[in-house]
Amino acid sequence: MSSAAVLGLGPMGRPIAGHLLDHGVDLRVWNRTASVAAAFGDRAVGRPSEVRAEVVFSALPDVDQFDDVAPDDVVRTWAGHGTRHVVVLSTTSRDKVTALQDRLQGHGIALVDAPMSGGDAGARAGALSLMVGGSPESFATVEPLLRSFATTVEHLGPVGTGTAAKLANQVVVAATVAAVAEALDLARRAGVDGEQLLRVLRGGLAGGVFLDSKADRMLTGDHSLGGSIDNQVKDLRYAAELADQTGAPLRQARRTAELFVEAVERGLGGLDHTAVHRVVSADRPPGDTGG
Repeated sequence: MSSAAVLGLGPMGRPIAGHLLDHGVDLRVWNRTASVAAAFGDRAVGRPSEVRAEVVFSALPDVDQFDDVAPDDVVRTWAGHGTRHVVVLSTTSRDKVTALQDRLQGHGIALVDAPMSGGDAGARAGALSLMVGGSPESFATVEPLLRSFATTVEHLGPVGTGTAAKLANQVVVAATVAAVAEALDLARRAGVDGEQLLRVLRGGLAGGVFLDSKADRMLTGDHSLGGSIDNQVKDLRYAAELADQTGAPLRQARRTAELFVEAVERGLGGLDHTAVHRVVSADRPPGDTGG
């Protein structure tokens, strides 16, 4: 199995690095906060330029952060020491992935975009779903590494297709979060107990992973981070950009985005996306959109 490095040891990157280690991968890790990386002992490096690995995973928030920590001189150093693939695990835009591919190719490094779904719980369990874009040869190289922390690994086509699939995924996620928030608010106002409603929904066609794993947060008010509202807004913005490029109307997603933007404006952006329930459940006169 190839040697690997993980850049970014947040709620997703840290457990991913752990799974790679558990599968016997020769691993190096880097994190901006060095004390977090120190938990990996001598596998931690002080600067991204010190990474020595055939495959570099970016678990950073977006391509922008990768570009900041891995400018051309760093990438050139990696290539000189045998790096052949960079795998972007974050949710980003197709344009950013394409631009990064062009930059890396100039140094003889291939890009794979493999954005993740499943949240921090899925990362800890090693049960993520990965939507992968890249050449068949690149996919064959990185697939064994991907399967060390994911149970669903789908190669969708060339670079950019993984990102496009993840943006489609985020359209569904955002709509689901908003719909459950509104359903709970409607039920509350009609005198229906929220816990009972969730039990009924889970047993019927409305059931699903979100209801099982996160809907209770809307009742308890525990909106500690899983996936933030800020990131939900970012992902829907990228989805809208892709829709504009492809001619997809994306009517409902654009409306849903307005709700999450309102949550950001209300100071909720750093909370888990379930906190959008606070916006939809706020008491307002009919027709008043708040502000």
